[in-house]
Amino acid sequence: MKIEDMTVLICDDSMFARKSLCMFIATLGIKNVHEAADGREAVEKFKEVKPDAVFMDIVMPVVTGIDALKQIKESDPDAKVIMASSVGTQSHLKDAIKAGAYDFLQKPIANDQVKKTLENIAKEAD
Repeated sequence: MKIEDMTVLICDDSMFARKSLCMFIATLGIKNVHEAADGREAVEKFKEVKPDAVFMDIVMPVVTGIDALKQIKESDPDAKVIMASSVGTQSHLKDAIKAGAYDFLQKPIANDQVKKTLENIAKEAD
């Protein structure tokens, strides 16, 4: 799969964080980018658009990132969910890995990490 053919879902309760990531992903040529502001919205959007990659904040209102990750993995065990947190505690990391996270990125997320992660997912899809 070519990186520009990917569909990406960005889930973060911070509009600034979502917009920043959206703008960077657009520079990679990816046009199909969706957003969610909390975990419940992320799960609904995931089922609707079936993205190739999901960037998910851990600390969010309504439904946490970890709980949303679990629900997404239940509906699609192959889902590629990349967890992000500024509160990068070991317990969050362990919970995310245990729940089936594809990767874990520390906030603020570095653009080169985003690009590398998306390239890896695209390669695995081939």
